[in-house]
Amino acid sequence: MKRAFFLLSVILLSGVFACNQKPVQTAEEPEAIAAPAVETEKMIIARVFIKSGLEETFIKEAKWIIDHTHKEEGCLEYTLYQDPVNKSNFFFFERYKDQAAIDVHFGAPYFKEFGEKAGAWIREPTEIKIYDITENK
Repeated sequence: MKRAFFLLSVILLSGVFACNQKPVQTAEEPEAIAAPAVETEKMIIARVFIKSGLEETFIKEAKWIIDHTHKEEGCLEYTLYQDPVNKSNFFFFERYKDQAAIDVHFGAPYFKEFGEKAGAWIREPTEIKIYDITENK
């Protein structure tokens, strides 16, 4: 269980840090003029693979975190979907106002608590992808 929680934490943190990395400027490149930062809506797709027989437990507990997350100021959408063919595969579809809203979500005590519980139900590492939503730019 500790290993699954550790892996989930590493995956989540790597996604957060990957979004915050800045390119390195070399000496040959002219200095760019900084444009004002534009807050970009973010989307997260997190694929979760649950052990067979624990689907109902996962859904019940997921509703708990969904209810908490909907109360976050920067959360625009947070929905759980279940694969209709392989019922033990799920994904969370999430939309946030900006990266700061994601940081608030990942730092919330209920998010950490859910991650600790979920470690017992996960059969393989969770896949998390974070995207910028370009249609609103």
